[in-house]
Formats: sequence, structure tokens, C-alpha cells
Amino acid sequence: MIELRPFGRLGGADHGWLDAKHHFSFAGYHDPERMHWGNLRVWNDDTIAPHSGFPTHPHRDMEIVTYVREGAITHQDSLGNKGRTAAGDVQVMSAGSGIAHSEYNFESEPTRIFQIWILPTTRGGAPGWGSRPFPKGARSGRFVTLASGFDTDGDALPIRTDARVLGATLMAGETVEYTLGRERKAYLVPATGAVRIDDVRVNARDGAAISDVEILRVTALEDSELVLVDAA
Repeated sequence: MIELRPFGRLGGADHGWLDAKHHFSFAGYHDPERMHWGNLRVWNDDTIAPHSGFPTHPHRDMEIVTYVREGAITHQDSLGNKGRTAAGDVQVMSAGSGIAHSEYNFESEPTRIFQIWILPTTRGGAPGWGSRPFPKGARSGRFVTLASGFDTDGDALPIRTDARVLGATLMAGETVEYTLGRERKAYLVPATGAVRIDDVRVNARDGAAISDVEILRVTALEDSELVLVDAA
């Protein structure tokens, strides 16, 4: 089953410094049919104006993955971590028993991110943060695991949940496969381009909620950059 969630029909709000679109219920946007997809709870498509951002605020018991599409985001938290994550790269924050952080765009142009929240397998635990580059060339024609709750996923950033976040870049006409399993759910968003899954066209920034699929096959209709969550 594939449910298309067109970008133009997403919830959201424009705060001036932040233009946010919500694939799932979040903040002032509430849709009882879009509370989560498996353990995937939030997928926000955020555009942050230059020299602005999210001031220090707390979280707990959530795995928060930030995929930077354009520009860069600078993170600082109550553990003393500080780092800049640039376009194409990923940062992960395990909120655990509690952490306070800020996220700012100190660049001279807008920063665009996907902010993905996944429910943890267990509550509590020590909070943590990490960031690393994932060159787009290394994802050419295949899905690469960016963040994972599985020890077998090598260099992926660790998250404390039964899920993976993956990225791929496809040239027009290329097809990529991912073994999902019928008991799991997937949520796919093209950061750029357009793809086809079965007979469903998914354009840039649309969401595709996928279930009851053993092997997911995605064909690029245009050069495309994809982000996928494999959720329990």
C-alpha cells in the first residue's frame, strides 16, 4: 500500500523566520489520521531564514534526526556539544532522560532541513548528540544508511530505536530496491526530483507512506535525492 501525501496539502505555519511544513501532526497542526507512521512520529520540512533559528529548548525521550538539504545548521546543547552540519550531512540527537539545545542558521542564505523524530525503544538513558558527513556520491544509485538502531549498520549514526534513516541519489531512469518486509512501514520523501513507486508519482517534498511491501522499488523520473525511514 502506498499513500501519497502531496506537499501542497501538508499542514504547517509560516513564522517569518521559520516556514514549516508538517507531514504529521505537530505544534498547532493536528490531524488525527496523521499522528505517526509506525514509530515515526514527526517529519518536518523546515526553511530557516538567515541569522535565525530555534533558541534553547528542552526535549526528552525522542530520537531526533536532522537531514540538511541546503545551507547549514549549527547545534549547541546542555552537554557542551557544538557543531555545524552542512547540506547533505546528518546530525542525530538522542534526547534520553533530557537535553536542552539550540539550532541556528548562521549562514547568509536560508537553510532547509528535514527534521525527523522517531520514538525510542526505551525511555530514559543518557542523552547524546553526533554529526557526520555523508557524501552524495557515495549514495549514487543505492540507499545508504544514515542513522540506525541496529549495530550491523556500520558507520551509520546510532539511534536508540527500531528504525533506519536512509538516503539515496538517483539519476533519471535509475531504479533502486530496498528490502523492507511486510511487517514494517516506510516513509519516503524526495528532497529533490520526482520518483515512481509502482504507479504512484512522488514529487519533490511529497511524502509516500508505504506498508505491506516486501521489496520497495523506486524509479527516478528526474534526477532525485531521496530520504527514507524504515520504521517498526
